[in-house]
Amino acid sequence: MKKHISYSELKTWAECAHRHKLEYLDNLKIFKGNEFTSFGKAIHAVGEKFLIEDVSATPEEYFELQFLKELKSLVREDKSLKLNDTLVQSMRSQGTNLAPQMIPGLEEYFEEFEVYSVEERLYENFEEEEINFKGFIDLVLKQGDTYHIIDWKTCSWGWNSHKKQDRLVTYQLTLYKHFFAKKHNIDPKNIKTYFALLKRTAKQNQVEIFQVSAGQKKIQNALKLLSTALYNIRKGQYVKNKLSCKYCPFDNQPTLCKK
Repeated sequence: MKKHISYSELKTWAECAHRHKLEYLDNLKIFKGNEFTSFGKAIHAVGEKFLIEDVSATPEEYFELQFLKELKSLVREDKSLKLNDTLVQSMRSQGTNLAPQMIPGLEEYFEEFEVYSVEERLYENFEEEEINFKGFIDLVLKQGDTYHIIDWKTCSWGWNSHKKQDRLVTYQLTLYKHFFAKKHNIDPKNIKTYFALLKRTAKQNQVEIFQVSAGQKKIQNALKLLSTALYNIRKGQYVKNKLSCKYCPFDNQPTLCKK
């Protein structure tokens, strides 16, 4: 049994236990990244860097440097990968437009705040289990006794109402809240959670911040899912969810995942 589990691992298990086995227990990774993941990492780096340091470069310049760095790393890891030059150029323009709006977006929404932490690592024991919950919180802001946990999400034009309320999507923040409170011995009532959407193609409102409810009942439901996942992983129960095959990286890999 592994020593830790992350939200992304839990989400994969909830979508398809068999895929979880292939990725996290058999260590088979088919998807290594693309232009979109490179964009996401580069724009996240802007939010991290400019909140905690004085940077000589502008947000636009820093984004371009990071985007190029991520693309080079991608090609270095996969020599056969052919980047879409048209998409890359479009993303460069989108990123340089979006990058300088990130910090002002926070300031407009929260007004005055203190940066409590950036990329904060969680590695907390899960209840009585011999396993830790592992995660990285993008940003924590503090206003008086209130802590605001924020996760940056890059997207195209935004999220619809269904995705904003999706149980499995929002459980990321729910679990972050629970384990952040446990790590710092903070009353969960003093912690609020948010997604901050960074929209590449939107014409306006490119930085959209919205609060996500994470009350005690929801926390218990998220922890129950986590407990159920760990129980089934220990028991070696890897039931395939055929409804998730369409977007699975192992689809059309008969030697790994038979229909």
